[in-house]
Amino acid sequence: MKTLLRSILLLTAAGAAGFAQQWEFGGAGGGSFLNSVPVTSGIGSATAGFQTGGAFGGYVGYNQSKHIGGELRYAYLQSDLSLQSGGNQATFAGSAHVFHYDVILKTTRNNGKVQFFAALGGGLKVFRGTGAEAAYQPLNQFGYLTKTQAVKPMASVGGGVKFAISKKVFIRTEIRDYITSFPTQIITPAPGVKYGSILNDLVPMVGIGIEM
Repeated sequence: MKTLLRSILLLTAAGAAGFAQQWEFGGAGGGSFLNSVPVTSGIGSATAGFQTGGAFGGYVGYNQSKHIGGELRYAYLQSDLSLQSGGNQATFAGSAHVFHYDVILKTTRNNGKVQFFAALGGGLKVFRGTGAEAAYQPLNQFGYLTKTQAVKPMASVGGGVKFAISKKVFIRTEIRDYITSFPTQIITPAPGVKYGSILNDLVPMVGIGIEM
């Protein structure tokens, strides 16, 4: 009986250790760079979009094998709303939250130090206008910058490099492209005006991670 109990304890400890080695936790910071979309109207040319801002986030990852894993991620993006036409610009404070799950494809670590990875997944992006609304807004012939929010389905594509600095700690550089339809609930076209449909948000980040 004692031998059996010892065997069970050893197997449980070994299994727990093996299980623990599968997890990763990390955080990162960087920037959010969004494209502007063309504004189609009969009264002139303009663009609608979001300004460059900071990006901060974290993730929990699980390594299913040497080359395949998954990550559940969250990021906060500072993204002020913008309308531009000629030399004129209208802006409005804004932000966004992204929640997504990515499948991770990894290379074998080169000399145990460097590992490349690609990521593909999807989730949700929550756009928020957070500024103070006013009775008059410049460029309102093209659209309205509003204090509201919109939730959009999102595709996530990207990749990066991990640099080990110890057995369990690593520096991680990466870039993601968060792809959504344009949130016309936040920047609302004026009557008779149309906006481009696809919004790309390029988010490069640098952070630190821990393998457990």
